[in-house]
Amino acid sequence: MAGIRKYVAAAAVAVALIGAPTAAYGVSPGKAAPASGRSAHVSVRPVYAASLSLATIAPTARIVAPDEHVVEPGGAEFWLTAQGKHWTTLDNPDPQFASVVDGNIDLHTPGVSAHVEVTAEGHATLSGVYYGGRGTASRVTVRTTAGTLHGKLLELAGNPGWGVWYVSADLPAHSDDFGVRHIVVRDTEGEVYSRLDLN
Repeated sequence: MAGIRKYVAAAAVAVALIGAPTAAYGVSPGKAAPASGRSAHVSVRPVYAASLSLATIAPTARIVAPDEHVVEPGGAEFWLTAQGKHWTTLDNPDPQFASVVDGNIDLHTPGVSAHVEVTAEGHATLSGVYYGGRGTASRVTVRTTAGTLHGKLLELAGNPGWGVWYVSADLPAHSDDFGVRHIVVRDTEGEVYSRLDLN
């Protein structure tokens, strides 16, 4: 009889564990629980495990070595040194440079610079330096007169306080008045890291 009581008690505990995967994962109201939370041993995982897995999927800047060249699909090439941003484009193969150490920018104040090159064939390469924000830069959105573009980020290792954003696009016909309206770099929490409003 004692053996039967122990079995019933154990079964009740198992049912209670399986029936509460949402609480065990710490999922907020209105959010779906992870599909894997269907077994008892998974459902009792500590709350911090789910929070950690969600935090680690946020995109961040690509970390590059000094002078490591990165080629974007449109043919532009970017590389970083401790002194700043270097780049070339198909139409302008001579290396260009934007310094982060000449005093033109304050690395302690959030900001974004922009450089736009448009070819005669209507291909645009947009890039710049972002700097001074709090947190970890994660993504960049560029709103233009031709639509919204989502760019990529590059940084040197060691939290230098600045990085490079870039994106390219083929413009629609009759885009002679192409321009950038604003650039927003966001952190891994979705908050504004730095921005530039032009018009």
